[in-house]
Amino acid sequence: MLDAVVTGFGHLLSLQMIGLMLLGVVLGSFFGATPGLGGHIGVALMIPFVFGMDPYLGLGLLLSLHAVVHTAGSIPGILFAIPGTTPTVATIVDGYPMTQQGRAGVAMGAQLTASAVGGVVGAVVLAALIPILQPIALAMGSGEMFMLIVLGLTFIIVISRESIPKGMLTALLGLGLATVGLEEHSGVGRFVFGQLWLWDGIHIVTVVLGIFGLAELTHLGARGGGGQIAEAPADGTELDFGLDRGQLWEGTRDVYRNWWLTLRTAVIGTVIGIIPGLGGETSTWICYGHAAQTEKNTENFGKGDVRGVIAVETSNNAKEGGGLLPTLVFGIPGSSGLAILMGGMMILGVAPGPQMLTEGLDMIWFLVFVLVISNIVAAAMLFPISGYMAKLAYVRGSMLIPAILVVIAVGSFAIGGLWQAIILTFVFGLLGYGMKKWDYPRAPLVLGFILGPMAENTLKKALGTMGAGFLTRPAVLVLLALAIISFVVSIRREFGGGKKMQGGSE
Repeated sequence: MLDAVVTGFGHLLSLQMIGLMLLGVVLGSFFGATPGLGGHIGVALMIPFVFGMDPYLGLGLLLSLHAVVHTAGSIPGILFAIPGTTPTVATIVDGYPMTQQGRAGVAMGAQLTASAVGGVVGAVVLAALIPILQPIALAMGSGEMFMLIVLGLTFIIVISRESIPKGMLTALLGLGLATVGLEEHSGVGRFVFGQLWLWDGIHIVTVVLGIFGLAELTHLGARGGGGQIAEAPADGTELDFGLDRGQLWEGTRDVYRNWWLTLRTAVIGTVIGIIPGLGGETSTWICYGHAAQTEKNTENFGKGDVRGVIAVETSNNAKEGGGLLPTLVFGIPGSSGLAILMGGMMILGVAPGPQMLTEGLDMIWFLVFVLVISNIVAAAMLFPISGYMAKLAYVRGSMLIPAILVVIAVGSFAIGGLWQAIILTFVFGLLGYGMKKWDYPRAPLVLGFILGPMAENTLKKALGTMGAGFLTRPAVLVLLALAIISFVVSIRREFGGGKKMQGGSE
C-alpha cells in the first residue's frame, strides 16, 4: 500500500504533469463559470487531445478539469443568480441575496474555501475506503462482475429523472450502439451494413462529442440573439467586479467558524456521490436541507445566510471523490460527468474494475492526489479573480461556437483518421439536441454504451467457466436482488403516484 502511495505521488512530480494539471484547472474554471457550457462539454472536448498520451498525464488533465467545474460554476450564480452548472443552483438561494446585501465578497470567499475543503474531504474518504474494498473486489469473479454491471444498468433508471420510459429507451439505444462492429469472439459483423469503417465499432469520443458537446452548442445557437449565454439582471443591478478582499477573507473565516457543518456536509456529499445516479443536485439540496434543519438560528436561511452557501459548496465538490469510487473500482460511473471521464480512461488504456485495487492501485492514489491538489489550486487561483470571472456570464455564444465546432471536428477526425467520424459526430449532435429539447435524458445513453460491452464480456466469461450455475453463487444472488429492488422501487415511484426523485447527474 505504501509503495502504491509513493508511486502515485511520484507521478505528480514532473513539470509536464504540473503544466497539464494547471491547464485542466484553468479550462475547468472557464467551462464552469460560463453558463451554457459546463463540465460535460469541457471533458468531452479534451478527450481527443489526450488520445495517445501517457495515461497519468491524460487523466491528470481530465480529472483536474472535471474536479473544479462546480467551483467556478457558482461564481455567476452568486453574483447574478445565473448558475454556471446545474448543481450550483442551490448556491443561489443564499448566495445571491448576500450579493444584493452588499456581501458578495463574503459569499464568494465562503464558496471558494468550502469547495476546496469539500474536494479534499471527498478525496480523503475515497483514500480511506481503499483498504476496505480490496478484499471485496478480490473476491469477485466474472459472474459477480456481470451482476454488478446489471445493477449498474438499473441505476440508469434512477438517473432518468425526466421519465423512466424515456431513460430506458435511451439506455437501450446506448446498448444497441455498443454492439456495432465485429463481434470479439466470432468476428461476425453486427450492424456494420457493409461499411469497413464500422468494423471497429463506434468510438466513445464520437458519441460523447456529439451527444453532449455538439448538442449543447446547437442548443446555445438556437437561442437567437447571437447565442447570448446570459441576460443582464432584470433589476439593472450593477456590480463591482473587483470584489472586496476583506470580505473574501471574512467568508473564508466563516467556513472555519462553522467547521462542524463543513465537515458534516462534506461527508454527506461524499456518501451521496458513492451511490450512482443520485448526482450533484441531490447532494446539494440534501445538504442544504440538513443545514437548515440542524443549525441554530436558521431564520435567515434563504435570505442570505453564509451557512447555506457553505453547506451546498462543500457537498458539491465532495461528491466527486465519492463518485470516483464506483467508477474506478466497479466500472460503474457515479454520474454522467464521470461516465465521460470513464470513456477517457478507457481511451488511455486504463480499464476500471476490481483489478484497479491490485494492478492499478498506484493509479487510484494518483487520482486521489490530483483531486486534492486541483481543488486547492482552483480555490487559490479564483480567489483574487473571481469577480472578473463573472464576466464570462455575458460572453456571446456566437464568439465561442465557431471555435468549439472546429475543435469538435478535429477531435472526431483525430481519433481514427476517418472523415466518416465527423459526419457521425454531427448526427449524434442532432440526436443529442433532440433529446435535450424533448426531455430525453442523455446520461443513460452514455452509460449503456459504456457498460454494454463490459456486460457482454463478463457474461460470456461466466457462462464459459461455470455455465448457468454462476447464478446460484451467494454474491450473485445478493446483487441480483438489489438490482430487482432498485428496478421495482423506481417503477413504483414513476407509476405509483409517488414523487419522482429530483436531481440526477446530467
